[in-house]
Amino acid sequence: MPSATLALPAAPVPRALPDAALALDEPGEWEAFSRPVPGAGGLWESYVAIEGMHCAACTLTVEQAIGGVRGVQSVQVNGSTATARITWVPGTCRPSDWVAALGRAGYGGLPAADALAARPREQARRRLLWRWLVAGFCMMQVMMYAYPAYIAEPGDITPDLQALLRWASWVLTVPVVLFSCWPFFTSALRDLRHGRAGMDVPVALGILIAFGASTAATWDPTGPLGHEVWYDSVTMFVFFLLSGRLLEQRLRDRTAGALEALMRRLPATVERERADGSTERVAVRRLHVGDCIRVLPGEAFPADGTVLAGDSRVDEALLTGESEPLARGPGDAVIAGSHNLAGVLRVRVERLGDDTRYAGIVALMEQASVDKPRLALLADRIAGPFLVAVLLAAAAAAWWWWPQGPGRALGIAVAVLIVTCPCALSLATPAATLAAAGALARRGILVRRLEALESGATIDRVVLDKTGTLTRDRLDLADTATRAGVDPALALQLAAALARQSLHPASRALAAAAGDGQPLAAEALRETAGQGLAGTVVAADGARLALRLGSADWTRAPGEPGDRLQVHLADAQGWMASFTLQESLRDDAAAAVMHLQRAGLQPALLSGDREPAVHRLAARAGIAQAQGRQSPEDKLAHVAALQAAGHRVAMVGDGLNDGPVLARADLSVAMGQGAPLAQSRADFIVPGGQLAALPLLLQLSRRTRRIVRQNLAWAAAYNAVCVPLALAGWMPPWAAGLGMAASSLAVVLNAARLARAPA
Repeated sequence: MPSATLALPAAPVPRALPDAALALDEPGEWEAFSRPVPGAGGLWESYVAIEGMHCAACTLTVEQAIGGVRGVQSVQVNGSTATARITWVPGTCRPSDWVAALGRAGYGGLPAADALAARPREQARRRLLWRWLVAGFCMMQVMMYAYPAYIAEPGDITPDLQALLRWASWVLTVPVVLFSCWPFFTSALRDLRHGRAGMDVPVALGILIAFGASTAATWDPTGPLGHEVWYDSVTMFVFFLLSGRLLEQRLRDRTAGALEALMRRLPATVERERADGSTERVAVRRLHVGDCIRVLPGEAFPADGTVLAGDSRVDEALLTGESEPLARGPGDAVIAGSHNLAGVLRVRVERLGDDTRYAGIVALMEQASVDKPRLALLADRIAGPFLVAVLLAAAAAAWWWWPQGPGRALGIAVAVLIVTCPCALSLATPAATLAAAGALARRGILVRRLEALESGATIDRVVLDKTGTLTRDRLDLADTATRAGVDPALALQLAAALARQSLHPASRALAAAAGDGQPLAAEALRETAGQGLAGTVVAADGARLALRLGSADWTRAPGEPGDRLQVHLADAQGWMASFTLQESLRDDAAAAVMHLQRAGLQPALLSGDREPAVHRLAARAGIAQAQGRQSPEDKLAHVAALQAAGHRVAMVGDGLNDGPVLARADLSVAMGQGAPLAQSRADFIVPGGQLAALPLLLQLSRRTRRIVRQNLAWAAAYNAVCVPLALAGWMPPWAAGLGMAASSLAVVLNAARLARAPA
């Protein structure tokens, strides 16, 4: 779509915005991190990296801030990756409007495709590390000063020494409150300013109440709060909370590493040939279709193209799932995002930018990364009312215990505020699904909808298409029959001498079956369309044989039995040999079917091919249920009948002509290396076509559901046990802080187990 038709509105933008934000309104800038939404009538989608997100509650704040901008149709924010997907109308709003809205809400935004987006995230990681180090150092010192009060008998510590220890603890707690706690305070203040109760509100209140009461007791030891201070509880709580967030951040980066590595796999520059044959290093966005580039060992390919010169091996693991490096030489195709491992390759650019297979895959991954599974949406809805209940419970606890003393009442209120923070509840589902998606991405399986991981756990029937799913796009030699006295191996070599001169699929199958040994020479070759080949083959002993290879009529061979594909060879004496060909079954098909059956799943094969061919292939793959002559409507009716019988059905097809049945199935998997955007009905896409991915993703779906349930059960059990203890006054603030941090940490560590997908 030409940029000229996408003029942005001329409405003025606030001058407070930085020049970088105003520059985003230039079409050349915002089109770099945006793309049109197919079939949406002028809508565009943009991906923005959000600065300043600290907890899951920030997700709702950012969505509301951007969603309130006129012209924005929808906003999806993934708190785990701090990325927002914005669907908008270019003629109605401007990218700087989003930045202004984010700024008013206390956040920042940068294009997700901009390399500068990595810089603020790295700075945020360093700041979090420094806050954690300061909290840890001060906690150890404060604990050293608090230790005598725990072990001393009444009267062992004189009032002046006790005052000295309290003042020393106060001095060490101040940097923790002012520096280490700053993210909690800013987040809580932002939520309160907008009339919301985020997860950091009870945390910040607990810290401020504990520190304020302890400060009052330090300044006035004879006052109502003078008998107890909680500096050790404050510093310990902050340290453990920051420890959990630091570990969560690192685990999140690791589990999302495969997704981010895929999205940032293209190089920034590449060597391009000039007209005189010399090379210059240019930015990738300056390339044009038809340019010749040199890709050095260790570099990634910036575009789809064809190798003109050079030999190398290419790693396509993240894009196609091929675990072994692939040989590439002149005439071979290479894809953007794959890595050149060995020699220098000279490549002609054929597809750039959004036209590449890489761009389609990245679009799918970006879409999946902002999806929210059903349980995550439920947790988000529960978190808000739960936080309000927490604040009311803390206030009620303080009121109930106030007659026992203000210090006692405030301590219990602080414990309630801290122990009930629903961080574990909000992390339970997103942490698990993102870890699973990262594990699948590392195996070459692209997740279009995170919610499909929940659906995959309930599947009990698997329906497979044949062509392009169970089979490759080539034929194999199944059997050889010869006349008396003719060696089958010699007949194959003679046939291959003719077949190597043809591009017909049957000829290619015979040539592949003969191998790359010492081929026989063929002369005076001629090919008759629809019939076959004729020529003279020079045998190993020097004899010259006039041969024909092709149909039964062309070779005067006996009639072809049944419906099996046969190619015949004849010499001057007549029929010499018949070669029976069959569809090439994928190497991992039988093993994948066996794994499905062991998992209690019943696979079935539906194909539009003839019944005998379908049943033969099903027998080779180990599938008991098979039906041929199935139109797309027949497949759709079959899946609908299974669902009506109470089954949960997964449909596996090539994603091109199976759109209706893929959309109807409870879980859909598109196989093969077709353009991913053409497979828009599938939940998962396996570009490399490995059938072994099918039992893997179903197994990982079950593990994901199990771990999500474990996380939710743990979060619920933790609150069920600890809240009554805190209300009863049996859990001091330091123990509440330790429990809350340990609860969130346990959820993240449990979810991280999904990052190690089974081989």
